[in-house]
Amino acid sequence: MAIQVEAQIAGSVWRIETQVGAQVAPEDVLIVLESMKMEIPIEAPCAGRVVEIRVREGESIEEGTVLAVID
Repeated sequence: MAIQVEAQIAGSVWRIETQVGAQVAPEDVLIVLESMKMEIPIEAPCAGRVVEIRVREGESIEEGTVLAVID
């Protein structure tokens, strides 16, 4: 079952720390967001394989945006 990883806050995509096909463990950092001059790491909620990354570095995003999908 695919798990969608969503942004908990609006901001911009600062860095993408993973790639499609990568195996991740719970709490591995997938993406780092920047909001209000703070870096917010977005961690994997579960173990699995990254099947999609739906954002690009520098992109502005809203709260609730799906950032990545883990299967």
